[in-house]
Amino acid sequence: MMVIAVPLGIAIGLSLGALGGGGSILTVPALVYVLGQDPRTATTSSLVIVGLTSLIALVLHARARRVRFGQGLLFGVLGTAGSLAGSALSASVRPTTLLTAFAVLMLVVATLMFRRARSVPRDSGQGLDLGVEPMLTLRPFTCACPRVAKVVVTATAVGLLTGFFGVGGGFALVPALVLALGFPMPVAVGTSLLVIAVNSATALAARIGSGGAHLDWALIGVFTAAAIAGSLVGGRVAGRADPRHLTLAFATLLVLVALYIGARSLGLTG
Repeated sequence: MMVIAVPLGIAIGLSLGALGGGGSILTVPALVYVLGQDPRTATTSSLVIVGLTSLIALVLHARARRVRFGQGLLFGVLGTAGSLAGSALSASVRPTTLLTAFAVLMLVVATLMFRRARSVPRDSGQGLDLGVEPMLTLRPFTCACPRVAKVVVTATAVGLLTGFFGVGGGFALVPALVLALGFPMPVAVGTSLLVIAVNSATALAARIGSGGAHLDWALIGVFTAAAIAGSLVGGRVAGRADPRHLTLAFATLLVLVALYIGARSLGLTG
């Protein structure tokens, strides 16, 4: 298992480093169908892997001043309720139901990636951080209430995804930070890593506290180390390759894996 975990971790790290949000969604299928973990254990293990990998990647973005720690921590705290609810809900559903829902999630992510590849200009990730108007001020008191509501709902939804599926939710988080908070794309990507780390830690604490999952920490450690190494290489690949081509290729892979997961969970394959 350890030998297989290394190339798997590198491959997932490569996708995370090259694609950003959504790149880690293949962690759960890899743990279930290649490494033989049950869905409950796999989604919990994924929280550790995704959370630690995000923390390491966060350091690099922070050095480049692409992380807004205050707003990122606030977004993560707002997602705490969703993370706890998702963790509790995950424990109450059947493994086949969990995997079927995960396959649907992957198809949704693939659709979003196809749309992003077609609509985002080539230089969209190079915008300058010009700042945005605050949503809430006390002196004088002002409230951009529609934006506040959008942030609360989005943060809760992302936390729910993290707690239930064991994924970072970056595929939904990065667009949310751009649209709801007006972040430039590089800042949204960097800040999303902080939110993912917070949501992953919250959901992991809830799952460990409720018991029911016996984690293979040696396997998680090897997988995480490989994923971190792969993410560093993936970041360099992203700087040289056409991001549209990378996104389209990964979205196609997601569709294929989602169809396989759906067929297995519904008993259509042996």
